[in-house]
Amino acid sequence: MSLQTNLKGRLRNTALPKTHGLMPVFEAVVNSIQSIEEKGERDTGKIILQIDRDKQSTLDLESKELPPIVGFTIIDNGCGFNDENFKSFKILDSEHKIEKGCRGVGRLMWLKVFDRVEIESHFASVEGCLNKRTFNFNDTMAVHKEQLVNSDEKESGTTIRLIDFEKSYREKLSTKGLSIANQLLEHVLWYFVRQGGAPKIIVNDGSDSFDLDDLLQKHMHSSAFHETIHIFNHSFDLTHIKFRSSVNKKHQIALCAANRLVEEYSIQGKIPGLYAKISDETGDFIYTCYVSSEYLNDRVRSERTSFDIAEDVSDLFEDITLRSIREEVLKRAKQYLNDVLSKNIAAGRKRVEDFISNHAPRYRPIVGYVNDELLIVDPDKSDKELELHLHAQWYEVERQLVEEGHDIMQPRKEDHVEEYKKRVSNYLKKAEDLKQSDLANYVTHRRVIIDLLQKTIGLLDDGKYAREEMIHELIMPMQKDSSEVFLDSCNLWLIDERLAFHNYLASDKTINAMPISESASGKEPDLLSLKVFDNPILVNDQINFPLASITVVEMKRPMRNDMKEGEDKDPIEQALGYVERIREGQVKTKDGFLIPRNDHIPAYCYVVCDLTPSMIKRCKNFSLTMTADGMGFFGYNPNYKSYIEVISFNQLVRAAKERNKAFFDKLGLPSN
Repeated sequence: MSLQTNLKGRLRNTALPKTHGLMPVFEAVVNSIQSIEEKGERDTGKIILQIDRDKQSTLDLESKELPPIVGFTIIDNGCGFNDENFKSFKILDSEHKIEKGCRGVGRLMWLKVFDRVEIESHFASVEGCLNKRTFNFNDTMAVHKEQLVNSDEKESGTTIRLIDFEKSYREKLSTKGLSIANQLLEHVLWYFVRQGGAPKIIVNDGSDSFDLDDLLQKHMHSSAFHETIHIFNHSFDLTHIKFRSSVNKKHQIALCAANRLVEEYSIQGKIPGLYAKISDETGDFIYTCYVSSEYLNDRVRSERTSFDIAEDVSDLFEDITLRSIREEVLKRAKQYLNDVLSKNIAAGRKRVEDFISNHAPRYRPIVGYVNDELLIVDPDKSDKELELHLHAQWYEVERQLVEEGHDIMQPRKEDHVEEYKKRVSNYLKKAEDLKQSDLANYVTHRRVIIDLLQKTIGLLDDGKYAREEMIHELIMPMQKDSSEVFLDSCNLWLIDERLAFHNYLASDKTINAMPISESASGKEPDLLSLKVFDNPILVNDQINFPLASITVVEMKRPMRNDMKEGEDKDPIEQALGYVERIREGQVKTKDGFLIPRNDHIPAYCYVVCDLTPSMIKRCKNFSLTMTADGMGFFGYNPNYKSYIEVISFNQLVRAAKERNKAFFDKLGLPSN
C-alpha cells in the first residue's frame, strides 16, 4: 500500500526561521554547483544569481532605499533536469544524490519562502541531442504544466525563477546586493576552499555585478589550512581560515553539513588572547574554523538550520555533544593561532597588572586565587570594563570563601587531623587576603574622593565655581540622617576622622525635623553630629545617656566673599547658633530617651570655605588664630564653650592627602 503526501501539510510542518529567508535561494545555488559537477565541467561551469526587484518601484533618492526584492533567478550550465533528476525532484525525501548530503527537501524550502517556482531546463537525452523541459511548482498543484520539447540551445543548463518573495521573510534580510553576495559566499565557502575549487558564481543586482571569486580574494587574509581530528572515533575535518579584518564578522566556529554552512558559534573571548582585533605579520584578520564530518552530515536536520545533536548532556548511547565538538575544535584553534595569541596574552596580562598597580590595588590580594586565563584581557578594554571584570572575579573568590567557611565549621568525618588543619590554614590565608582587598578598596576610595574634591573646588568648565551643594553631596548626602545612609556613603573623614564615630548624624535637615531633637527651631545646619556615651555609674541603666559632644559643620561656596555680621551671613555665627539651640532643646536619643539638658556639653564647629577678605575679617572678629601655613583659623570661644576651626578648601584637600599619604604610598597610589 502506498502512502500519499499532503504538500501543504508538509510545508506547515517544515520549520524555517524568518531570519533564514535566503536559505532556499542559496540551496538552489548549491544544487547548481552539484549539477555542474555531475556534468563533469567544473572548470567551465558558471552560475548566475539574479536579484529580481519590483519594477514598479523606483529608487528613493532621499532615503536611498532600493526597490523591494520580489524574487530570485538562478541560471547555471549544469547537466539539467534529465529524466533521472526530474523523477527525483517529484519525490519528497528522495535518496537521489544522498551521497552528496542531499535530503530531498530543498524544494520544500522554496515554497516556504516563495509563492511559486518556474523552471526551464536543457539536458542531454539518451540519443545525445538536447531536450528542453519546463514546469511550474507551487503548494497547491505541486509539479504542473510540464512540457518536454527539443531544445534550440547549444549547451545544457537550468534556469530557476523563485517568484513572489513572502513579506515576513523579505523584511528580515538586507536588501543590498553586496550583502546578499557576501552571505552566499559564506554559505558555499567550503566549495571554494576545498581542493579543486568552485565554478564561477556571479550575483547580479541590476547594473551591479559581484563575482564571488573577487569577493573571496578581497576577504581572504591568507590561504586556508586543513587538518583532521578525531572525537570519540569520529573524524572531523577542520578548515582554518583568516579573513581580512574589514569583513563584518566575528571570530567563530562554523559547523557544516553536506558542504553547507549550518550553525555558527562566536568564540571571541573563549580563547585567551583571541580579542576583537588580532594580527599576524601580514596584518589584522578575523578567524573562522569550518568543521565538516560524516557525523554532522548524518545528524543535520532536514531544513539544514540546526543539528539533531544534544547541546551538552548526551543520551545513553551517544558520547558526542555540540559542546564537546566545540571544545575539541577550540583546542586546535588555539594551537593554530598560537604565535598570534602568545603576543596578545602577554599584552593582556600587562594591561591587568598595570591597572591593578596604578588604579585598583584592592584586587592584588586575590590575584593568586583567580584562574590565570581570567587575568588575560583585551588590552583595549576600558578601565570601566576591566574594573567590572575584576570585580566579578573578586566576588567569586568571596563566594568561595563563604562556602569554604561553612565547610570548615562542619568537619567531615573522614578528615584526618593534619588535613583539616591544612584546610583551616588555607581558609584563614584566603580570608586574610580578602580583607586586605577590602582595606585596599577603602584606601583607593579615599584617593578618588580627594581627587573629586580637588576638581570640585576649582573653576568649572563654564568659568564659575561649584555651589556648596556639590561639595556637600561629596561629603555627606543631603536631606539624610544616620538612619538613611550607610557609613561608607559619607566622607566625613575629609573634615575630621573623629566624625566617623557618632550616635546620630543629620545632613541639611532642620533641627525640629530631627528625631533626636524636639527643638522648635526651623534652622538647618549643613552637618550635625551628636555623640552619646554611657555614664559609667549607670552602666546597666539604658534610660539616660549624657550627651558627650556636639559637632556642627558649615560649608560655603568656593571664593564666596560676602560674609558679614549676622547669623544669616556669618557661617561662624550660624554654627554657634545651632550649638545653642541643641543645648537648649529637649534632646532625645534615636531610641527616644531624654538626654538631660547641659550647658557645658563640649561643641566643635567646623567652617569649610575659602579665606576671602570678608571671611578673614569674620575670623578676626571672633579672635581666631591663623594657622602657621596661613590656610585656616582656629580657636576656643568661652562664651559658647565651643572649639572653632575654619578650614580653607585647599587646606581640606592638603590635610586629607597628608593623613592618608602613608596608605597611598603603601598601595603605590600617587599622593599628588
